[in-house]
Amino acid sequence: MKENIDPNNLPQHIAVIMDGNGRWAKKQGAINRLFGHTNAIKAVREVTEGCAELGVKFLTLYAFSTENWSRPQEEVNGLMELLVATIRKEIKTLHDNNVRLSAIGDLHTLPVNCQKELQEAIQETSVNTGLTLVLALSYSGRSEITQAIKKIASEVQSGKLAPDAINEALVASYMQTVGMPDPELLIRTSGELRISNFLLWQIAYTEIFITEVLWPDFRKKDLIEAIQAYQKRERRFGKISEQLKN
Repeated sequence: MKENIDPNNLPQHIAVIMDGNGRWAKKQGAINRLFGHTNAIKAVREVTEGCAELGVKFLTLYAFSTENWSRPQEEVNGLMELLVATIRKEIKTLHDNNVRLSAIGDLHTLPVNCQKELQEAIQETSVNTGLTLVLALSYSGRSEITQAIKKIASEVQSGKLAPDAINEALVASYMQTVGMPDPELLIRTSGELRISNFLLWQIAYTEIFITEVLWPDFRKKDLIEAIQAYQKRERRFGKISEQLKN
């Protein structure tokens, strides 16, 4: 299916809302939702390898939202332990695929051992030059925008920044994704039709692809399908088709 992808119209940044782990576990007859999270690791590996092979520059995975902290404590603890174990085990795979790891979110709220493993992996893979894999952990789009506003307001108050200098480019420079292009494609699995507080500033003109596939079942072929759908769309950015043709 890769042959049907136009390499000149490849999204440089793909974002994914990984949804459906709990429902997948229930379908398998598992009592514990953590069973779904554990079996979702293969999907993460597949989509990461797929993006690296295709030449996508950035892949952002919504791994844990600030709202997820309100889930049952047993599930949260299990997710944090799984995160640590997965990061440790996947270092070789990241190196093999020339993938550089990064992270956004309120990372200081993660358990200390998670922060340690994450920072070590980020440092260890910083030499890689291919795909940048961004994990959104303890992340909230509204919180990110709020923090950006606070920083801008502080600089205006101190006289470092004139109010008239505030524009979209300046606001974007205060986002955690600074230096990255906005996502051209957002994939959400499990058929849910909402954004869930993810990259609210960055996805203003992002193409959205919804699939009924539950995240643990997501594979490279599903990634290819999403990219093919993206390439069939006309991205007008407020213009009309005739303007684009001219």
